Amino acid sequence: MALSNQQNVDCPTFKLLIVGDGGSGKTTFLKRHLTGEFEQNHEPTVGVDVYPLDFITNRGKIRFECWDTAGQEKYSGLKDAYYIHGQCAIIMFDVTARNTYMNVDTWYRDLRRVCKNIPIVLCGNKVDVPSRQIKPKHVSFHRKKGLQYYEMSSKNNCNFEKPFLYLARRLAGDAKLSFVESPALAPPEPYIDDIDVDCLQLLRLKLSS
Repeated sequence: MALSNQQNVDCPTFKLLIVGDGGSGKTTFLKRHLTGEFEQNHEPTVGVDVYPLDFITNRGKIRFECWDTAGQEKYSGLKDAYYIHGQCAIIMFDVTARNTYMNVDTWYRDLRRVCKNIPIVLCGNKVDVPSRQIKPKHVSFHRKKGLQYYEMSSKNNCNFEKPFLYLARRLAGDAKLSFVESPALAPPEPYIDDIDVDCLQLLRLKLSS
C-alpha cells in the first residue's frame, strides 16, 4: 500500500495518467493503494480525480500524482487538458470484457499524441475472475508497441505494485530501485485461473503465512 496524505513532502513527484474504459478497475486499483482495502462498490469517476501516492524506495521517497480519468472522456474534448504534462501512464483493461482490450489502441494513440515519449505500462486487470475473456496468449498489443505488460488483480493483490515499481525505475533511471516497505494489504482470496507464476507464488505465500 502506498503512503497517502503526506503534507509538504520534498520528494520527486511525477504526474501519472491512468486511462482505460469505464469499469476496468482504475479507481479500485488506486484506492487499494491508498487504503489497503478492496472496495467492492464505488461511484464511477466523473471527469478526473487526483490521488497522491507516495512510495518509500531504497533511494528515498517518490510520489505519483495519479490522474484517474473517467472512461468516457474519449468522447469529449477534455482528455488533452488532463494529459498535458503527463510524465508516465498506465493503460488498464478488464480481462473479462473483450471490448476494453479492443479500445487499448485508442487510449494509447491519445496518450502518445499529447505525451509523446513517456513510459507506459499496460495492465490486464481482474485476473481473479474465472470467466475471463482475454487470455494471456491473446494479449499482443504491448509487444507491438514495446510496452511493459502486467496481469494483475486489485482484489487478490496480484502484481499489485509492479506497475508503479516499473515506472519508478524508468523515471529514476535506476533498474535496481526497489520499494523498501511491504504493502499493508488484506490477504488475497484463493482462486484458480490462467495466471502467471508471480501471482501463484504470491497466493501461496499469503495462504501459508
